[in-house]
Amino acid sequence: MDSDGTQDARGTHATPVPRSRSAVPPMPSAPPGLDGSAFLGWLRAARPEAQPGVWRFGHVPRPDEEPEQIPARQLVSGALIAFLVGWLIWSLLENGYLGGWWILPLQLLAPDAWLHSESNVVRGLVYNGYTLLVILAIMVGVGRLGRWGEVWRRLVTPRFRRREPEQAAPTPQEDPAQWNQLRAAGAHEAAERLGADARSGRMRDVDYARIVRAWQGVRSGRHDLGTFSGAVLRDGAAACLHPSGERDLPARVARHDLVSGQVRLGTTADDPRNPYAYRGTGLGLGPDLLGTSLLAVGPAGSGKTGTVVRPLAESLCLQALAGRAAVVVVGAAGSGLGPADAYDVVVQIGNPDSVYDLDLYGGADDPDEAAAVLAEALVGDLADPHPGSDSRRSTTVLAQLLGPFRAVHDRFPSVPELRQLLDGAPGALDALRTGLEGSGQESLIRELDARERQLGHPGDVSAILADRVALLDRPVFAGFFDTSGQSRPFSLKALDHPVRVRIDLPARGHAEASRMLARLVLAQFTASVAVREDRSLFACLVLDDATGVVTPEAVRGIQRLRSGNAGAVLTLRTLDDVPRPLRGPLLGSAGCRMALAGVTPWDGQDFAEVWGKEWTEARDVTDRQIIAETPAGKALHAVRRVITGKAPTARAVTVRQVERERWSASELAHGVPPGHAVLSLTSVQGEHAPPLLVDLRG
Repeated sequence: MDSDGTQDARGTHATPVPRSRSAVPPMPSAPPGLDGSAFLGWLRAARPEAQPGVWRFGHVPRPDEEPEQIPARQLVSGALIAFLVGWLIWSLLENGYLGGWWILPLQLLAPDAWLHSESNVVRGLVYNGYTLLVILAIMVGVGRLGRWGEVWRRLVTPRFRRREPEQAAPTPQEDPAQWNQLRAAGAHEAAERLGADARSGRMRDVDYARIVRAWQGVRSGRHDLGTFSGAVLRDGAAACLHPSGERDLPARVARHDLVSGQVRLGTTADDPRNPYAYRGTGLGLGPDLLGTSLLAVGPAGSGKTGTVVRPLAESLCLQALAGRAAVVVVGAAGSGLGPADAYDVVVQIGNPDSVYDLDLYGGADDPDEAAAVLAEALVGDLADPHPGSDSRRSTTVLAQLLGPFRAVHDRFPSVPELRQLLDGAPGALDALRTGLEGSGQESLIRELDARERQLGHPGDVSAILADRVALLDRPVFAGFFDTSGQSRPFSLKALDHPVRVRIDLPARGHAEASRMLARLVLAQFTASVAVREDRSLFACLVLDDATGVVTPEAVRGIQRLRSGNAGAVLTLRTLDDVPRPLRGPLLGSAGCRMALAGVTPWDGQDFAEVWGKEWTEARDVTDRQIIAETPAGKALHAVRRVITGKAPTARAVTVRQVERERWSASELAHGVPPGHAVLSLTSVQGEHAPPLLVDLRG
């Protein structure tokens, strides 16, 4: 039984690439599970609930507001001055400069037998004891004024603090390694087998997440308890494997926590512009945040691929191995999106050695659906760049040809055949008409008649479509986009299964074709996730370099992903690669927005507008010169001016509430250090995190 209860994670269009199993990579990128104690320590670690984006593994919550803390130098000097004041007061009392009033309480309250005792010891104890009480009272008073307690806590106690004891082992009722949910359901033997594998080190983090996912399927009724228990008793930690048979990735470049589903991208900077609760915490992203989609903007070399895209793709591949996610990663060939062994399907468009092909029609059976997706890919960037525009005319033209062709040939046309139909070649259209005659499909014949009438008329878009199809009808793509069944095309209809897919676009010489194919994958992805049967599986599209991909229909599709338990990760070098009318809707459709170091001021202006303003406390300090009116005052001011070199002034401080931008365009363009980014987050539950300055190298 697979991790999601299916027998094949790639459907009928794809099978896994044969590859050799790799050894567990060395630390620190190795997963938990090298030995029993390490795995149990990882499994039992605290993961408290936290704000969106906080790395929960081992997190220690901080207060929301920064406590007021006196600088150490000022604290020490104040404590020393208070001690000297106390010493002075006692010296004055002891030497009688302040009179003898402080002895009166002793004379009034103490018995005469004590005060006038013939024993020197008794009198010494009485007077010295009372003196000690007075000294202690003075010390308590000046100690409070000098904050001696805070000095002790901040400067003395940390030097003698012992090493914190290790986390106590949880009780059997709270220990996740006991698999109490299985025991409660009656699967005691399965729980014992899993617990033994966890203690012996045979279980890894992916195994734990995969079995938990399979158990969720049992609880929801998708799987049978007997089948699940039998698989666990037979295979132990290797039960419910992913269809590829893999239990881990060949290598890891980032830290992952599969209990919370997070990948650590960096550390939130200890910067005053960040909320105090976030400062110094790890930055962790998971499906709960990627479900609102992520847009990352930064120039070349800012770290988009290495510090953002690669770790996220790796995390989603691990989630797929655990049966929780399906991921499609799209980028230029050789862009460093992970080794081929980390994926089930690798489509290398333009490479004759590619094992898989890409289904040009996305596995659609309906000609209208296939026409809509294909029109978006071909001419979506030519549509009016406003949120309400679309490519309906192009969709109609393609539907007029795809419907009759499929009815005659029981398949959709290949790229050369589609180009001939769009060019209006008489032989191609006549062959379709001949095939339809006598079949009783008069509606399709009327479609052909309408297409022939529109050919060559002003406003006909078939010529534009033919020019775009010609970009795919090149010798380098001759073996791709086959519709005859002779190749192994991958279809995004397989997103019902935990599949890991990487699509390599042509790197050089075919930039326009690469952008068309990226639009095709995005359109097929948004169309496929909307009709999935099992939406408990998180689906994510990772698109490295979305230049020329953002269209009005693409923005609408991204907005609909959240409701289908899906998300998209898009990267751009600059927002200038997006038409001006679509920049606002694109930033609005992405719940997570990232501006990396080096963005231009005009890109920063768009981010500043979408992040809005906040109320802050502004302090205005005014220095006013003091004018002396008496001769003595003038002389004193002259002496002060000679010593300090400045005229005597009086300082006035005004505190007021003002509304300012969270991050201004200038700060984003010039105030973000290299290797850093400013990131705002929104979870699928609607929780928000303000823009955070993050060190992506931490």
